[in-house]
Amino acid sequence: MKGLLIFIQVVSGLAVVATVLLHSSKGDGIGGIGGAAKLFGTPKGLEEGLDKITALSASVFLFVSLLINVF
Repeated sequence: MKGLLIFIQVVSGLAVVATVLLHSSKGDGIGGIGGAAKLFGTPKGLEEGLDKITALSASVFLFVSLLINVF
């Protein structure tokens, strides 16, 4: 049982890291110098979907962490 929970925690942790890295940056960064940040913008729907997936992954990670602590 505990092995399964640890596996789920690792997978959800990797999912959190992956979805956070897939988010577009909020600031222009160095691409703002020549206007390139506006050229390669992502659609808003994609960001909203990533927000939901990130929140779900983080919730699963938190819940499994609490379950591991109980067992």
